[in-house]
Amino acid sequence: MKSTDKFASLSKLSSGRMILLLSLFLAVIMIYPNIVNFTWHSPESLTNSERISYTLFFLFRYLFFCVLIWILLTVNIQRQKTLIFSKRLINSFWITFTAYAVYVIFSLAVSTHVDCFTGMLLFQFVITGLFCTFIGYFFTMYAESNDKEKQIEKLKAENLQSLCNALVNQINPHFFFNSLNSVSALVREDDKEKTLEYINKLSGVFRYILQSDKVVLTSLKEELHFLEAFRYTLEVRYEHKLKFSLKTDDKKLNMKLPVLSLLPVIENVVKHNVIDSYNPMEISLSTNDRNELVIVNPIHEKLDAGESNGIGLENLSKRFELLTGKNIKIEKDNGCFTVYLPLLN
Repeated sequence: MKSTDKFASLSKLSSGRMILLLSLFLAVIMIYPNIVNFTWHSPESLTNSERISYTLFFLFRYLFFCVLIWILLTVNIQRQKTLIFSKRLINSFWITFTAYAVYVIFSLAVSTHVDCFTGMLLFQFVITGLFCTFIGYFFTMYAESNDKEKQIEKLKAENLQSLCNALVNQINPHFFFNSLNSVSALVREDDKEKTLEYINKLSGVFRYILQSDKVVLTSLKEELHFLEAFRYTLEVRYEHKLKFSLKTDDKKLNMKLPVLSLLPVIENVVKHNVIDSYNPMEISLSTNDRNELVIVNPIHEKLDAGESNGIGLENLSKRFELLTGKNIKIEKDNGCFTVYLPLLN
């Protein structure tokens, strides 16, 4: 059973209506011997008035036990939160003892079918008190267990969000410094129109990055929209020696993946490959039948790519594992580097 279903059933069980229905049912069980006696062994010698009095007293007994059970269940389920069974038992004993005293006084007062000192009646009161105490005790244990489970799930969710935010935030400085270098190069070229267009596209990229801390999963459509702005900054940066090829299925554009999934993949291509006139780079993005986004690029490996700083595909792999429970797949074969990103429905 899912935790949400447990909490729903727990709330339903502790409702006043459910306690009332349970009281009506348990009262039948508690006075079952009296029901049998009333049904099959009702004295035939009684007059009509005596028979009516007998019936009314039987109904009084049933309603009395209904009220007693309702009080005991309400106290044990809704009022008492202690897991110390002895305390619950003492409270239930005093309630049951008080109820028995009221029953005895009423029985003696009406002097109708007085059975207040019989062993059967005492047994019924004792069993009622014990049974309701056990129900309340086990209900409280169940509620306590669910509360702890709920707190654990909340802590897991908060920890997951914190980890993802930390991983996403690692991306920003890495991309930020590369972008500043590109802006500096454009300013030196004194091309105002290209500089303004670059800054406009770059602002869209940063806007998406800044909003990413409010989003865990995003649609493939949103990621590709971000890529449109991002690809422009790269094409300017590499003077059109870097190109993109998109072949995605429109039916899969609403499928989900962690926000900022494409940025580290593309940055990884740029960081580890030579991109110049002799080694132009074309990055292909497509979807396959296994609901994966496939990013492929030819390998033009740098002689000295520098040491990895922990940002990039390792970061992305952790985020996918945390957020989706799935792992990205990386292949390096036939002169191509391929990354498979699983998509969620």
